[in-house]
Amino acid sequence: MVNGTGQQLYKKAKKLIPGGTMLLSKRAEMFLPDQWPAYFSKAKGCHVWDMDGNKYTDMSIMGIGTNILGYGHPEVDEAVRKVVEQGNMSTFNCAEEVYLAEQLIELHPWADMVRLARTGGEANAISIRIARAATGKDKVAFCGYHGWHDWYLSANLGDDSTLDGHLLPGLEPKGVPQNLKGTMLPFNYNKIEELEAIVANHDIGVIKMEVSRNVEPVDGFLEKIRKIATDNNILLIFDECTSGFRETFGGLHKKYGVDPDMAVFSKALGNGYAISVVIGIQEVMEATQSTFISSTFWTERIGPTAALKTLEVMEREKSWERITATGKDIGKRWQVLAEKYKLPIEISGLPALVNFNIPVDNWLKYKTLITQEMLKKGFLSANSVYVCTEHTENICNAYFEALDPVFSTIADCENGQNVDDLLKGPVCHAGFKRLN
Repeated sequence: MVNGTGQQLYKKAKKLIPGGTMLLSKRAEMFLPDQWPAYFSKAKGCHVWDMDGNKYTDMSIMGIGTNILGYGHPEVDEAVRKVVEQGNMSTFNCAEEVYLAEQLIELHPWADMVRLARTGGEANAISIRIARAATGKDKVAFCGYHGWHDWYLSANLGDDSTLDGHLLPGLEPKGVPQNLKGTMLPFNYNKIEELEAIVANHDIGVIKMEVSRNVEPVDGFLEKIRKIATDNNILLIFDECTSGFRETFGGLHKKYGVDPDMAVFSKALGNGYAISVVIGIQEVMEATQSTFISSTFWTERIGPTAALKTLEVMEREKSWERITATGKDIGKRWQVLAEKYKLPIEISGLPALVNFNIPVDNWLKYKTLITQEMLKKGFLSANSVYVCTEHTENICNAYFEALDPVFSTIADCENGQNVDDLLKGPVCHAGFKRLN
C-alpha cells in the first residue's frame, strides 16, 4: 500500500491541489498517513476497489454518509443514465425539481416551499441568507457543524476561539471578513441555559442547529428550543444534512415531533449524486425574492432525478429502519468486544452513524492501528460505521471476526506492549470533536 498507485497519486495531488483533496474528511492523513489507498477505481454495494484493483469492504464512512442504499444502486443509476441520454441541461428548467419539491413537502407537512442546491454547505448558506433576509437581523445562535462558508467560520474571528471549544478545533478563519465578528454565537447541545443567555443578551434573529449528532436530546431540549424561538420571534433552522433519512423517512425532527421554520437536507438524499435542499414555511421562504440566491448548476437535472428515485427506493425498502437496526447491532457488538478484552469504550452517534471511542491516552494510536490492521484484511475501518442497506449480517460478521484480534492487541498494549512498535507509519490526524 505504501508504494501503491493511490499513495503515489496522492503525493502528486498534494503538489497540485491545496491540502491534497477537495474534502478535509477524505485526506489520507485522516485515516492512515502514508499507507491509505486514497483513490478508488470502482464502488459497488458496500465495496470499494482501489487503483490497483484491491477490493475492500467499506465499514467506514461510506462516501461521508452519501450512500444509504449502497454504492452504485442499480435503480438510481439507471434513472440518472436515462437523464444523461435525454439531456442534463437546457434553456428550460427541468420538471424534476418541481416533483422533488412536492415530495419533500409531502414528507414534511409543516413546510410550504423548497429551494434546491447541490451541496450541504451551499444549502446551509442559502438557509442563513433567507433567514436573515426574512428577519432583518444578522446574529445567529448555533449548535453543531454547518459547513465552510464565511457566515459559519466567522464564529472563530477574535481571540475566544469559539469553534475550538465547540466542534472544530484549530480552524483558522483567515479570509473571513473581520466585520462578521460577533454575528455567530455558539451554544452546546442539551445546554438550554446557554441559549437562554445568548437570547437574553443579543438581538438574535436565527437559531441554527443539528437535531442530534452524538447524543439524544434530554429534558425536552428540542421543545424548549422551539418555545424560545417562537416566544422571541426567532427563526428556527434544523440542519439535517447528515441526520436526514437515517432514522425516519425524512428529517430526524419527525422522530421528536418538533417542527422548525426551515430545514436543510443533503448527503443521503441523492445516494451519491449531488443534491441538497432547503425547505421552509412560506412567509420565510418568500424572503428569497427580496435578496439574490441563484446558480446555474442548481438547475441541472441529474441531482433531482437521483433524489426522486432514491426516495422511491428508500420508501419501498424502509431503509431507515434497516440501517438503524444494523447500527444498533454494531454498537452492541463493539460493547461486547470491549468487555471481552476489558477495554473501556464509549459508543455514540445516531445508530445509522454509530461510532466508538476508547477513552485512553493512546486512543489516536489505537485508532490508527485499527485502520492499519483492518486494511490488511480487506476492510476500510476505524471507529465509525455509516451504515447502508448493503451491510448485511454476513458482512458484519466478517467485520467483527477481523476486528476481534485487533481489540486483543489493543488490550495487550494497555497492559505493556508498545503500540509504537506495531505502527508502520505516522498516527492519523484527529477529526471533528464530539458534541456532547
